[in-house]
Amino acid sequence: MKLASAQGRWVLATTILGSGMAFLDGSIVSLALPAIDDDLDAGVAGLQWIVNGYTLALAALILVGGSLGDRLGRRRVYVAGVVLFAAASVACAAAPTAELLVAARVVQGIGGALLTPGSLAILSALFDDEDRGRAIGAWSGMSGVTMAIGPLVGGWLVDQVGWRAIFWINVPLAVAVVVLALRHVPESRGEQERLDVVGAALTAIGLAFLTYGLVEESWLWSLAGAVVLTGFVAHQAVAPHALVPLGLFADKVFTAANLCTFAIYGALAGSGFLLVLQLQYVAGFTPLEAGLATIPTTIIMLLFSSRAGALGTRYGPRWPMTVGPVVAAVGLALWLPIDGDTRFVTGVLPGALVFGVGMTILVAPLTTAVLAAVPAERTGIASGINNAVARTASLLAVAAIPPIAGIAGADFADPAVFSPGFRTGTWICVVMLVVAGVLAAALIHTPRRPAVDPT
Repeated sequence: MKLASAQGRWVLATTILGSGMAFLDGSIVSLALPAIDDDLDAGVAGLQWIVNGYTLALAALILVGGSLGDRLGRRRVYVAGVVLFAAASVACAAAPTAELLVAARVVQGIGGALLTPGSLAILSALFDDEDRGRAIGAWSGMSGVTMAIGPLVGGWLVDQVGWRAIFWINVPLAVAVVVLALRHVPESRGEQERLDVVGAALTAIGLAFLTYGLVEESWLWSLAGAVVLTGFVAHQAVAPHALVPLGLFADKVFTAANLCTFAIYGALAGSGFLLVLQLQYVAGFTPLEAGLATIPTTIIMLLFSSRAGALGTRYGPRWPMTVGPVVAAVGLALWLPIDGDTRFVTGVLPGALVFGVGMTILVAPLTTAVLAAVPAERTGIASGINNAVARTASLLAVAAIPPIAGIAGADFADPAVFSPGFRTGTWICVVMLVVAGVLAAALIHTPRRPAVDPT
């Protein structure tokens, strides 16, 4: 299929719109947390689960979603994911209690796990070799635009309409995606391998136990989760159709890149969760104003990520992955003084700009390191594993950092309680980024199979 053809443009639009719906939802829910807490009396643990219910299902099942698309049909699974995501969004919007909202968010995460890998798989399967890179580049660019406008749209909806509107907005988007997919996207399939049901179950159960233990500060549940996840690793070593082929980790660069991914995306999720709450609970920002804090970072990444990727391709990923996390850590440190007197331009913008520079330096070379460390025929599963590592890190960071930082109790939203916890939690994220930089400096080297320069 040619990108310049009418059908090619419709296919690209369909995948952008569907994945953009999931990206939009992910970028705006955090802004609505104080409003949700005020309406549903969720408490800090409830807010963690509203974020983590979605992330848990996504992290546990995203590899399953990709496998199902190959086995049952990529368009079929993609459409099913969109429909499930929309139905769960309706349940989120109508939820009368925090518990039901969390349950709906879990279902929404299952839908996201079906549609997220499907969008890229459809592009990779349908477009000709010479157009595939441009199609994926356009998809990436528009996804970035979605992430940039998400906080503005979400903040405005929460301010002017209410938090439930951020879920209702998914319904018309989903209807459009389904109609376009059924009309314009041909069906495609991949290798018909058996699905690793046992592996999927062990992943979901282990992550659920571990997350519950961290949120509720229960070592027993955390230990149970660790035991189940250990069983998952043992199962992957002998499973004939493993979700995670452990042989990939024999490559030191692949292992090191995923360790860096875990530290970086854990810090990103933990700091993001704390920042939007600090800006609203302590600094007195509206949801729309708090959403502005993420815009500079996203804009910088949109404008300069391709250049950073080209430099990483030319010189190797080691130094970008060393310097980038340290620069991002400085950006987080600039947010530490945020308090009741903070103004956006002087107290938020400098940190956002520096953090954006750091993330721009590291993200594209990180992806390059992951993909170039494996044979060409394994890049799909390598990318999926790295994506799952990032989602798992986000899940565990949002679960673990608030209680470690002392953000707990019925009065957690009191500035006198939340602000010290914000600073402690942010310091934890700073350390995680520095550790990622140290790991990259020590363990990352030029991969044995250099990535192809797209230029």
